[in-house]
Amino acid sequence: MKMLPKMNKVELETKLSKGQYVLFFTADWCPDCRFIKPAMPEIEANFKQYDFIQVDRDENIDLCQELMIMGIPSFVVYKDGKEVSRFVNKDRKTKEEVTSFLSAAK
Repeated sequence: MKMLPKMNKVELETKLSKGQYVLFFTADWCPDCRFIKPAMPEIEANFKQYDFIQVDRDENIDLCQELMIMGIPSFVVYKDGKEVSRFVNKDRKTKEEVTSFLSAAK
């Protein structure tokens, strides 16, 4: 999974302007993020239509505020530069919940 460099919302939307992406918002210190990380390679393998990008919440704190990411881990789906779905809250997320969310993303 690629790491997103520090950027703002306009730069992000330009970067994601073509294609389908899943942004995975996380932080090293977050226990719920560490809980889901081992499942991420399998989730990525099951959703090959998406490019997965990891976003370090601490590195991109301003971007997280612009996007209203108020809890981690969180997932946001973009298609052709526009947000189409989000799974954002401060709760622990299971592999099954993330898989269900991505299956329902339009």
